[in-house]
Amino acid sequence: MENLFENYGFYRDKLLHVSSKEAYELCLKGAILLDVREEYLNSFKKFDVPYIIYIPLSKIKQNDYKLNKESCFYIVADSAGLRSKEAAKLLLSNNFLNIANMAGGLIEWERANLPLIINNNEKLTGSCMCQLKKHNNNS
Repeated sequence: MENLFENYGFYRDKLLHVSSKEAYELCLKGAILLDVREEYLNSFKKFDVPYIIYIPLSKIKQNDYKLNKESCFYIVADSAGLRSKEAAKLLLSNNFLNIANMAGGLIEWERANLPLIINNNEKLTGSCMCQLKKHNNNS
């Protein structure tokens, strides 16, 4: 089987980190984007790639998911690249073979002008990531 991740990204702490542009290119080649944001965070803006799975970090921590450990290539993504790194390390510790972390998350994805699906009805507000909540259109 071909190593889809060969010649991409860089390794730090035994984990492959790829840029948003590399992640997009890899997704077009068949990698699966694994979005680990909690549901309320992924309703407004979603990565627009051919193959995507939504499993929140909370479920990964509980080992409450079903994924192919051997033959699929997963790029773990979130809002900023921090929780995805934690999720990727958990998956590696559970014997997944082909895991990469997308550095910078959705923030860098958007900066690179990569494709998004936006649902304005699910817009979030808040002064920082820890305070985000659903936007109230009545204000």
